[in-house]
Amino acid sequence: MSTVPSSPRSALDLRSPKRLAILAAGAVVLLGLAVLLARWLRTLPEVEAFVASYPGHSPLPQGAPVGIPAWLGWQHFFNAFFLVLLVRTGLIIRSKARPPAFWTRDNTRWPRTKGAPRRLGISVWLHLVVDALWVLNGLLYVVLLFATGQWLRIVPTSWDVVPNSISVVLQYLSLDWPVENSWVAYNDAQVLSYFAVVFLAAPLAVLTGLRLSPVWPMQGRLARVFPERLARAVHFPVMLFFLLFTFVHVVLVLATGALRNLNHMYASRDASDWVGFAIFAVSVLALVGAWVLARPLLLAGLAGRFGQLRRMPPPPPAKPATPRD
Repeated sequence: MSTVPSSPRSALDLRSPKRLAILAAGAVVLLGLAVLLARWLRTLPEVEAFVASYPGHSPLPQGAPVGIPAWLGWQHFFNAFFLVLLVRTGLIIRSKARPPAFWTRDNTRWPRTKGAPRRLGISVWLHLVVDALWVLNGLLYVVLLFATGQWLRIVPTSWDVVPNSISVVLQYLSLDWPVENSWVAYNDAQVLSYFAVVFLAAPLAVLTGLRLSPVWPMQGRLARVFPERLARAVHFPVMLFFLLFTFVHVVLVLATGALRNLNHMYASRDASDWVGFAIFAVSVLALVGAWVLARPLLLAGLAGRFGQLRRMPPPPPAKPATPRD
């Protein structure tokens, strides 16, 4: 699902180290101002009364499960694994570098189409393959979520989730963090963020990705109803939302009781030992390895099994500059 921008000089171009540094510095300044504002607000009696009335947790519905099952830990890893690959391959496509090879689907195999298959850059092919695996993993996650009742932990069932979420954010920003136990229940800010990721951002990423993929018809009613330009304008910001969510998620996991949180997420146990951390460390190595090895030509052999692969010759070396007289 392509992440190619409509303009190579987009304000969201993350290829410039200078621009990245400016964005990072701006984010630090804004965060510092937000902390100062939150700490000042906490000195107001009305705000403290609001926090006391809405401490950050809405009661869970009856029958909501307690604890995090092992399948959720595995799903957590695979979602992160495929997200890393999606970002990696998406940035390769976004760089607009010349593809080292092109791939054309073998139309003699399933799925057969009436029209001729479209030729794809090998980077786009890899991005689409990872997309398909991520979607399959997501579908399995949603099925298990409803089959085991875990959906009750991340789907808001009361409007109190809104003021409670505001209270949680205010408590975090004021550096007077709420007391919580994610083994029993998530705070309401977590509930809203997890709901947004699973049921809003992920479907939006899939829909816009499909629109940018060869699956979507290039002409006809569907092409007119959902223009490609709109899909491009939405697809990349959705990826940025996933990155922002992941960053905040990791920071809070490590800052609010790292060993216990990692045991919850990776070892499915409510403990404060180093078991979850060890599993997490191995998973980080796997993610780093996936990032380094996600090079399209390394998987060219696999691509060739499902279609015709045409390698492009390397560009000719640049001619040395002729010295002036």
